[in-house]
Amino acid sequence: MKSLIIAEKPSVARDIARVLKSSRNNNGVLEGERYVVTWALGHLVTLADPESYDEKYKEWKIEHLPMLPEKFELVVIKQTGKQYQVVKNQIHRKDISDIIIATDAGREGELVARWILNKANNKKPIKRLWISSVTDKAIREGFNRLKDGKEYENLYKAAVARAESDWIVGMNATRALTCKYNASLSCGRVQTPTLAMIAKREEEIKSFIPKPYYGLMGKTKEMTVTWRDKTTKEKSVFDKSRIEEIYRKVNGKKGIVTDVKITGKKTYAPGLYDLTELQRDANKLFDFSAKETLNIMQRLYENHKVLTYPRTDSRYLPSDIVGTLKERIESVSVGPYKLLAGKLAKKPISTNSSFVDDSKVSDHHAIIPTEEFVRLDNMSLDERKIYDLVVRRFLAVLYPPCQFDEISVIVKVEQEEFIAKGKVIKDLGYKAVYESITEEEEERVLKTEKGEVLNKIEFIITEGKTAPPSPFNEASLLSAMENPVHFLDDRDKEVVKTLGETGGLGTVATRADIIEKLFNTFLIEKRGKEIFITSKGKQLLELVPEDLKKPELTAQLEMKLSKIAQGKLRQQELMEEMVTYTKEIVSEIKESDGKFRHDNMTNTKCPVCGQKMLSVTNKNNKMLVCSDRNCGHKEIISRTSNARCPVCHKKMELQGKGEKQIFTCVCGYKEKLTAFKDRREREGAGVTKRDVANYMNKLKKDSKEPVNNAFADAFAKIKLDK
Repeated sequence: MKSLIIAEKPSVARDIARVLKSSRNNNGVLEGERYVVTWALGHLVTLADPESYDEKYKEWKIEHLPMLPEKFELVVIKQTGKQYQVVKNQIHRKDISDIIIATDAGREGELVARWILNKANNKKPIKRLWISSVTDKAIREGFNRLKDGKEYENLYKAAVARAESDWIVGMNATRALTCKYNASLSCGRVQTPTLAMIAKREEEIKSFIPKPYYGLMGKTKEMTVTWRDKTTKEKSVFDKSRIEEIYRKVNGKKGIVTDVKITGKKTYAPGLYDLTELQRDANKLFDFSAKETLNIMQRLYENHKVLTYPRTDSRYLPSDIVGTLKERIESVSVGPYKLLAGKLAKKPISTNSSFVDDSKVSDHHAIIPTEEFVRLDNMSLDERKIYDLVVRRFLAVLYPPCQFDEISVIVKVEQEEFIAKGKVIKDLGYKAVYESITEEEEERVLKTEKGEVLNKIEFIITEGKTAPPSPFNEASLLSAMENPVHFLDDRDKEVVKTLGETGGLGTVATRADIIEKLFNTFLIEKRGKEIFITSKGKQLLELVPEDLKKPELTAQLEMKLSKIAQGKLRQQELMEEMVTYTKEIVSEIKESDGKFRHDNMTNTKCPVCGQKMLSVTNKNNKMLVCSDRNCGHKEIISRTSNARCPVCHKKMELQGKGEKQIFTCVCGYKEKLTAFKDRREREGAGVTKRDVANYMNKLKKDSKEPVNNAFADAFAKIKLDK
């Protein structure tokens, strides 16, 4: 008898099959003497659409709401139906004795496999492979300690509860809003509070009134001193007359150094990466979107096998990983990391609770390098950038702290207190992983001694203005989603605690998709690196029920899902709550007297149906979209390209169609696509015919993709009762 292994992706299935010597390829299956390996291509099975429960749901009518199935049905996804049939056939083979789930080790990975098994009516025993990397060593060790599938029953129930809750709330609220206001309006328990946070930030910026503040600075040959209040220790005040009075008092007067304090201090390396922290840094440093970073991480995890599982919310390692650290250090001892890793390899590994803590690791530990040999030349430039971030962060926590002397000098002038600070590095420690010593200017304060008289001090009044909060970019939006406490209407201690324990809005695995969905549904747009809410987004927030905009809803749901996974709450209890909640929000939408208007309507007529087109902007494209949802036609007007302006080096927009396309830049530079290709070839960085063909194919693909990815199928089937 043989065991059937179900992996999530073909690449992982191939790795498992190779390690288990199951190399015989047979149309979606890899087979050996003991194991049969197949894969799920992501999801093969999903929850049924509303019309599967009742024919009347084919038409979107508000009187049909709420839709509340007594029992949810599973359907095979059409696009991957062939692979589902392959997997089903293997499940029911007479020589298959048991099933080994080898999908991603997490809540959603559990759902992928269990739904397939349920739909295929599997009756065979289940085991679970639970690993954090797909190296040969990790796979072998994982198969040596397979778990009983029953241990993950509660995790599966939590995953089902999440999916069914989102179906009930999302489907009903979206249909209710769409029917009520005759516009494609989608909402959900995570995306709507995220949108509300962006709107609130814009309101804070808009209502902010700058306030001038003043300070006093003194310069000598040796140092620069800054006035501070003796009582509050503040270095600036809003009262200009007070600073002017102090200026008149001290100007032209001598200063006396009353204190020179040298304090030994240490700073420690930042913690290891979880996915959200990595996405933040990649956005700040490289302008990668959260989705781009996750996709790159997936390749480094699955294809290159050089980094551990990416979808983790932990920045700690369990103690049983410590024994593998030496091997991981050796694996990264290449290229720019050779010397840094070499220093660690010569000494015993020193760990501490700042990055090793069993209590702070749930499903997966922090992102770190695997033991796999690294081939940097096999990576793309973007892959190298992300890999570099993870490796340096990993090496840094293993280095000692940075040690330095902080020098604090206090100068008195006419009883007013001025301060100067500097530091001298004693031991770079972990900073050697990132930088070299550059402290020459700050060393000058060492020349000062207590009691020294400063004769020539040039005083200057400084002035500034309080600044409003910055608009969100993807990095700061991820931070806000992770910790949305600032955006709560009610700062109840229990709510704050709940948000902290559940990790905020969404999960590390879903936040990137939520942000992309907001772009793709034209609720937010990008201007440069900054994110702004669109008119459609603002109107949606006025129309959705108030409760659906609050981060508390998703936090409470995540807490209950966690309890289900721990066996502390019944799945049915949560579903009863979600049914009651859905009835309330549908009723509120039905009774609302709000209005929606398309203020982005153009005079351009749709070439397919003749209706007027809407002008919309998402993350990278400006386009025209037919106002008739049943049509769905769209045309890309311009898109932000990766081509850099030769004048100011900013990314240029590509406008027009075919050979008439032209690059334009905000600085005023313009260049035809043909001229751009010629110039690039002359510069030795030629755009090949294949590059152009790939680019044009991507444009075609973009133009055919549904406007609203998440609800595309649903909106495509809309038949509104006139």
